Amino acid sequence: MRTPLVAGNWKMHKVLAEARELVEGIRAGLANPPGAEVLICPPAQLLFPMAKAVARTSILLGAQNVHEAAQGAFTGEISVLMLKDTGCTHVLVGHSERRQLFGERGPALAKKVRAVTGAGLTAIYCVGETLEEREGGRTEQVVGEQLSAGIGRDVPAERLVVAYEPVWAIGTGRNATPEQAQGVHGFIRSRLANIYDKATADGVRILYGGSVKADNARTLADQPDIDGMLVGGASLVAGDFLAIIRAVAAAAGAAAARR
Repeated sequence: MRTPLVAGNWKMHKVLAEARELVEGIRAGLANPPGAEVLICPPAQLLFPMAKAVARTSILLGAQNVHEAAQGAFTGEISVLMLKDTGCTHVLVGHSERRQLFGERGPALAKKVRAVTGAGLTAIYCVGETLEEREGGRTEQVVGEQLSAGIGRDVPAERLVVAYEPVWAIGTGRNATPEQAQGVHGFIRSRLANIYDKATADGVRILYGGSVKADNARTLADQPDIDGMLVGGASLVAGDFLAIIRAVAAAAGAAAARR
């Protein structure tokens, strides 16, 4: 059984005092154990203080981006070794905003995935289609190409999480229906089976991201190939993030009871 993961991507939000208050609220509201793995991905300047804030808790720490090189003359960038030094265990790679706003594409993202997993951290590799691509019936083509460009058999599956984030649902208030999300998640798992094998693919967690809120998290998490959430705006409010964690944990508990 795959352990669900709920990851909060803070994007470019929160200064130190706000971040400490947010983490304290999350810590205070988490069940012990929470029933799902919980990950926060703050901006880079907050990684060291947030590592201290989540010390001796079950909350994991992740980064929003990474450079593929171990070191070098790359002004403004951060390496996987630097992230590891802060206490990060996970790194987002290929988030749609990195793809859309900063032009990141397959070859560069493939190098980032391998840098992250090669350092012993877990890459959360993000894929997803635009509204134009979905309406053009190209969802599987686009997502399949993104998977093939970034992941290969040389990427250790135990260091990989895939996040499906339909670009048309991010920050728009729209979200894929549970059936739409499950359809793409099932497709992703079938492609992972082609890259690895079915048993290995069955062990890889696939998260959904796209206007995730407390009121839709449970119906999404009830789907058989949705293993948690990549949460944007709702991760910036402790109560909202906790409600999503509880919904995902409840779905996992219900699934376990049916087995």
